[in-house]
Amino acid sequence: MSLFVIGDTHLSLATDKPMDVFDGWCDYTDRLKNNWQKLVSPDDTVVIDGDISWGMSLDESYEDFKFLNSLNGTKIIVKGNHDFWWSTKTKIDAFFKENGFDSLKILHNNAYRVGEFAVAGSRGWFYDAESDGKVMARECARIERSILDAKELGGETVVFLHYPPVSATKDCEQIVEVLSRYSIKRCYYGHLHGAASKYAFNGEKYGIDFRLISADYLGFCPKCVYVP
Repeated sequence: MSLFVIGDTHLSLATDKPMDVFDGWCDYTDRLKNNWQKLVSPDDTVVIDGDISWGMSLDESYEDFKFLNSLNGTKIIVKGNHDFWWSTKTKIDAFFKENGFDSLKILHNNAYRVGEFAVAGSRGWFYDAESDGKVMARECARIERSILDAKELGGETVVFLHYPPVSATKDCEQIVEVLSRYSIKRCYYGHLHGAASKYAFNGEKYGIDFRLISADYLGFCPKCVYVP
């Protein structure tokens, strides 16, 4: 029961928003599928760390969810800034059940136990979001709620955020404070692509190991977090 992560799949199987126009994204759906099926077994779990689909609604994202559901393993989905299809967890869960997407789970104000780990997380927010304190407070509360749920499940809590909580030049102090308060040791994040990846911070800061896991940064290959 291994644990993997990858972010920013940006699927558009039924919408006119192909990512192939960007450098490094040629044939990305096939590359993702091939790498995924080679690495991930049916008993494994993959966290998909935001920006899942370009669909503007659950119905528009149907083909993308169908594609993900066909891949090996259980998938835990985090919200990204481009996930306009996102609704309430209740509605998303019902949509998945209605369409037989039984390998897809939503991470929102909750947590999941995977082997020796408890998976927690949320979308997060910008480093320079001081001008929108309400959104920052809400995201910090969601992260904390998810971490508290993870603590109840036991095991090491690993946090997955879409927005980077730290960078090479600036940190999101509010979110880092939440992670530090609960002694989080590992945090994975996405959102950064192409040239922006040079601003990513990969390594230990504040006693936490931070890693960028955007799909293009990983070469469309899920990153292993844990192997039993």
